[in-house]
Amino acid sequence: MNPFFITVIAEKVSALKTEAYFRERQARGELAGFDAWLAASPDTAPDAGDEI
Repeated sequence: MNPFFITVIAEKVSALKTEAYFRERQARGELAGFDAWLAASPDTAPDAGDEI
């Protein structure tokens, strides 16, 4: 097989596995727990260089 096609197929398989991983993680997540974690973080200005 052409090395180009092998690389393309490997990248596609990798992308599909990554998508499946994030979907599985999303299913296990708790939105209430995430909100509590965000609420517990300090309300301070970003460090120098981290501004948007």
